[in-house]
Parts: sequence; structure tokens; C-alpha cells
Amino acid sequence: MSLNTFGHLFRVTTWGESHGPALGATVDGCPPGVPVTQEALQVWLDRRKPGQNKYTTQRREPDAVEILSGVFEGVSTGTPIQLMIRNTDQRSKDYGEIAEKFRPGHADITYWQKYGIRDYRGGGRSSARETAARVAAGGIARAALEKLVPGIAITGCMVQMGPKAIDRARFDADQIAQNPFWCPDAQAAGDWAEYLDGLRKSGDSVGAVIEVTARGVPAGLGAPIYGKLDTDLAAAMMSINAVKGVEIGEGMAAAALTGAENADEISMGPDGPVYGSNHAGGILGGISTGQELVVRFAVKPTSSILTTRRTVTKSGTDAEIVTKGRHDPCVGIRAVPVGEAMMACVILDHLLLDRGQTGGARGAIGGPAR
Repeated sequence: MSLNTFGHLFRVTTWGESHGPALGATVDGCPPGVPVTQEALQVWLDRRKPGQNKYTTQRREPDAVEILSGVFEGVSTGTPIQLMIRNTDQRSKDYGEIAEKFRPGHADITYWQKYGIRDYRGGGRSSARETAARVAAGGIARAALEKLVPGIAITGCMVQMGPKAIDRARFDADQIAQNPFWCPDAQAAGDWAEYLDGLRKSGDSVGAVIEVTARGVPAGLGAPIYGKLDTDLAAAMMSINAVKGVEIGEGMAAAALTGAENADEISMGPDGPVYGSNHAGGILGGISTGQELVVRFAVKPTSSILTTRRTVTKSGTDAEIVTKGRHDPCVGIRAVPVGEAMMACVILDHLLLDRGQTGGARGAIGGPAR
């Protein structure tokens, strides 16, 4: 299976399966001298790991990351960084029934149709367990960004669960870490808890919308046409397991706006251009404006559910299936730190690309070029 690598200069290759002995990532292109420790990376992995509350899968994995190469005396050496996370709580017997059956809504059937072989234990390579490796790689990207452009802040949150969206008037960033849903609206978080409890007890699942923002991103990242920052951000988010839609800034809602409403007006401030709004999500023509980058993505409901569904077997007979095992009733909850990690990787990649092409030079607005 090819195409397990993303990025241009900052390149991440993930490997491993849900029920294999381990999974991990090879990170190539990290600049030398970046502080990298297992303890620092573990902070990000602990935000994603399963089994932390009743609203996520009860699989108990410590997600302890090991650094096998590319780091010496606590800093990156500029050579490939190998990261490994051992699997310790697999229960492969839970998946015996789906060895011959395909879960509706899952990649089981397409993997079989394409390769003629699949690891049915937990979904193998198509499992969201793969995202642990991305979060570890994202921790390295965050450390590099902090060294190269101090002050960049990347924050993810859940803004919708099923049909229940937050009230933007109650948006409070301080609430994000105060509830199990990464929700910036305390009242919505309470409603979601009751709603998801009912779905969880009935053996069903639900989707979600995740929003990731990045503040402090310099203007000028990205390139016209095929090197657009938003192109790579959309591809990065779309590559996350179960994601079915991505939008930048106003996104699909921009289609309902007039030109006068959608255009982010510009005025001159003491430190350069100031925008009156951010319908563009911080990107114009594929290049960052210096405003907040705003990306949202939709995560479909978990396909592994206890509700009986019709399906077919590998031999081509009709059948019914109930998926046993431990699964997330709303996989969008643990997708929040994954989205943050992908944002960090893409921003660092484009920062390195920009430095390689322009050396950081910028056109002058109200002053000399810098």
C-alpha cells in the first residue's frame, strides 16, 4: 500500500495497524536544534488517547510514545525522527464476525475490493488508531513552529454534535478544556452529554463538526494555484479517518453571501493592514493574510455500532451484522487533537517552503520591504 506520506519539506510517514504490535511515524525534514522530548510529545498524545471518559471507546491504551532516532541531547538533529507507540490493549477476538462480513459505512468493503486482503482486526490501517501517530508528529511540528515563529497558537474545538450546534454568542475558549467534548459552549456541552448518553446506551453513534484555528500565522505562507495553503489544509483534514467534508473560513456558507458581504474590508493599522472581518478564513489566493486560519471539518458517525444492519459477506451472500468491541459513540471527540496536529504539520511545511523560495522577504505595505 503506497501513499502513506504527506508534506513537502516537513514529511510525515505513518505506519502500523490498529491491532498490530505497534504503530508510529517517521518524521523527516524537521529543522535541527528543535527541543524534542518524549515528555513534551506525550502531552499531546494524552489529549487524544482512548478510554478517558464514558463518551469515548473504552479501549485502554497508554499511547506512550518512544523516540527511536533523530534526537540527541533533547534536540532534533535534522535527520529522520522515528516515533513508535506500542499497542497494549487489543481484543482481536471482538472482530471475528467481521472477518467474513463488511460493516456498512466502513472501509472494510473498499479495502477488500482494492487489495483482495484486509486486516479486519479493528479495521487495520483504516482504523482511527492510526491518528495517534499523526498527533505525535504534530507535537514535533508544534515545537518547530514555537522555535521558528514564537507565538503561533493552534486550538481545536467541537462546534456541532449531530444536529446540535453551539451558540456562537456563548463561545468561550476557556471552556474548551473544561468538558469531555472540547466544546466552547458550556450549555451545549451539557446538552451533548445527555444526547450522547442516549445514543451510547442504544448502541448507536453520531457525527460532529470540528473547528481548528491558528493565530499568529505570518502573512505570505502558501503559493498560487497548485501550492495553495488551503489546498494542503483541506487535503490534510480530509485524510483524517471518517472526515467527509472540509471548509475554510466561511466555507459553503459563502455561496449565500453577496460580494459586499463576503469581502473582508482592509484598513491600515499601526503595524500593517487590518481586516474588518475574516470570511476568507485567513487565506486569499492560497496565501495566508496574517489573520486567523479557520478550518472546519465534518466527521461522520462511527460505523462500528451495535444496531443490526444489513450487509453482504465475502462470498456474496446477504447477511446481518452487529459490530462487537469498544468503539467511540462520537469519534469527532478525539478528532479535535488530530485536527490540531494536522494544522501544525501543514503550517510548518509551508513555512519551510516559503523560506526556501522567498527567504522570508515580503512586499512593502506602508513601509520598506522586509
